[in-house]
Amino acid sequence: MTEAPPARGRRRAPTRIERAAGRAAALHRPRVLLALLLLLALTCVMLLDGYLRAEVGDDQRVRTGASSSEVPDDILDGGPILSFPGGQAETTSVPDKTIVLTFDDGPDPTWTPKVMEVLEEHDVPGTFFVVGSMVSRYPDIVEDLVEQGNEIGVHTFTHVDLSYQSSSRVTREMEQTQLALAGAAGITSTLFRAPYSSKTDAIDNYSWQVYQQLGEDGYTSVFIDTDSEDWKEPGVSKIVEGATPEDGEGASVLFHDSGGDRTQTVEALAEYIENMQAEGYTFTTVSGAMAEQQQQQQPAGADGSGAGGPAAGAPSGTGDQLQASHRTATGTTLYEGKALIAAVTVAEWTVPALSAGLVIVGVAVMGRFGLMLVLARRHYRQRNRRRFSWGPPVTRPVSVIVPAYNEKECIENTLRSLAESTHPIEIVVVDDGSTDGTAELAEGLGLPNVRVIRQENAGKPAALNNGIRSARHDIVVMMDGDTVFEPDTVGRLVQPFADPSVGAVAGNAKVGNRSTLIGAWQHIEYVMGFNLDRRMYDLLRCMPTIPGAIGAFRREAVLQVGGMSEDTLAEDTDITIALHRGGWRVVYEEHARAWTEAPRSLRQLWSQRYRWSYGTMQALWKHRRSLTDKGPSGRFGRVGMPLVVLFQIVTPVFAPLIDVFTVYSMLFVDFEAALLAWLAVLGVQLVCAAYAFRLDREKYRYLLMMPLQQFAYRQMMYLVLIHSCVTALTGGRLRWQKLKRTGEVGMPSAGTGG
Repeated sequence: MTEAPPARGRRRAPTRIERAAGRAAALHRPRVLLALLLLLALTCVMLLDGYLRAEVGDDQRVRTGASSSEVPDDILDGGPILSFPGGQAETTSVPDKTIVLTFDDGPDPTWTPKVMEVLEEHDVPGTFFVVGSMVSRYPDIVEDLVEQGNEIGVHTFTHVDLSYQSSSRVTREMEQTQLALAGAAGITSTLFRAPYSSKTDAIDNYSWQVYQQLGEDGYTSVFIDTDSEDWKEPGVSKIVEGATPEDGEGASVLFHDSGGDRTQTVEALAEYIENMQAEGYTFTTVSGAMAEQQQQQQPAGADGSGAGGPAAGAPSGTGDQLQASHRTATGTTLYEGKALIAAVTVAEWTVPALSAGLVIVGVAVMGRFGLMLVLARRHYRQRNRRRFSWGPPVTRPVSVIVPAYNEKECIENTLRSLAESTHPIEIVVVDDGSTDGTAELAEGLGLPNVRVIRQENAGKPAALNNGIRSARHDIVVMMDGDTVFEPDTVGRLVQPFADPSVGAVAGNAKVGNRSTLIGAWQHIEYVMGFNLDRRMYDLLRCMPTIPGAIGAFRREAVLQVGGMSEDTLAEDTDITIALHRGGWRVVYEEHARAWTEAPRSLRQLWSQRYRWSYGTMQALWKHRRSLTDKGPSGRFGRVGMPLVVLFQIVTPVFAPLIDVFTVYSMLFVDFEAALLAWLAVLGVQLVCAAYAFRLDREKYRYLLMMPLQQFAYRQMMYLVLIHSCVTALTGGRLRWQKLKRTGEVGMPSAGTGG
């Protein structure tokens, strides 16, 4: 009987089911959001780590051969310190008999501390031009540099040639490095050295624009007079020789404290300092050199202290005195800097942990594929031997239970397919409070041996239990109201009951509506992921799930374990594990096939798989005591349960690491190598899928959609599982949900294949 429409002008009150669905939806949305936020956070961490390592794109370019026609001659021929007081460019030279030690590309956790030891031992300061990404990764080293009295300058955030970059990129490189300095040591700096720069005579028209832009922002650009060329590792003597100025001239000298093995640098630095001191040289910072030069240019008796620089030759900025180039970071800059350091710390811990997880997941995935192939082959050979038999043929009638809730689109096809069964059956339709006339339609078909039992809406487990109690035979077959059987399906499905130890049989569920893209993807999953798995579990005698679409049970066994439970959303998994724990054997009969209507939309698919995965977790937790049981229960607990947890929960949850790291490697490391690795994994999956299709005698053409499946469908399944895990961790509960059906899966003929 159909429901009467509401009176015009009055709004119908929501039913109990609608109210429950509304509450479930309200709880559902925050968990979906949390799952997506977790994935977004992981993606951001990966992107931050890749950016910190400055390996993205082709930014590491160096411009050569450019003209310097726009650069003033007095700049090209000037000293190594370029500033723009009053907007006018001018250079400053290092005073005679004075050395400014500069170090590029750090901080480095290995070499910077060794360089600091040499400087401290000889009581001389250095000026360190640091890379922002390195500062954010090793903030403690920068803090130690400042406390020791060294001077800090900016060397960009990602060590790019700024002459290729836009004005906004130049600004961003500087600002990000300043934030890193603020978070690491509580300072900012007005000193700058461009990556790949050398002497002022190398300034070209492109880089000149950068120096002008930074000069307007208050930066002082620092070049060199002598280059130790320590990065070439030419030997200690060559490094000392390259760094030594001529004829007592002052010099800004270039060394490196990062970027490779700096053993020669550390050894040469100690020797160089001693040699220069022996020749009467003093050491200072860039700020110290500028201050001394200004003092020398002051008229006699004038006070030159206004420059704020230290006395020539003396270490500047000792712990309690900032260098003239340093500014104390305050306010927003300080807090944003600390936030940056905190985020980088998270990334520095997360990415290695994820890398280790990737190795574990990769091994588990490959191990699973190998195990499935080997055991599926053994299963196929065992079950297809001519001499294999469960025992005497099972010919006695069985009861087929069809739970139905608003199945008017599908119920006719379902019942007509059962009516064609070659095995004697009774059909018990349990109408679970349908409001669309399902019960009337089933009765009106006039098919033989069909009974319709009506009950108030109570859910699928209650409907199945009602059917079990009403069944007239000792073997019951359970199916869904949207599924159709082949004529010989029931006969094949019940043959294992010739073995008295068998308590239940799982059939081979097939996707009937595989003509759509989503349907084809699910078809691949059913054949490869479900049925290949069941062969493995069958051989190991630890089958975790009898599919709701097709399963057969001894009525005695089901009643012995308490019937279909409403404790979980996966009543099929729950009853299967309960049978193991009750001492019964659960087997797989691949030749008994059922054709089911798979979800047609991504939203319906999400809802179904969310219920499946969450219900599986509930069932595993409910039966966790099987881990310590003996007999068949203990076998499932110590063999089946770990396999299900590893292969259906843990591995899939972390499997996105493979895709995340593939994208990460393509962007930040080696595109070709990452692509080849991804194709290799896809190749292994294709081999497994092809073998599964061969065993099920399916057509291979559907495998052409498998590469696309990896980009879309598999990612959705990851999110569904993550969502389920979040729900489980937050203690959420769901109701059995009804999917919208179309009834497009028609009645198959005997022997129908893919």
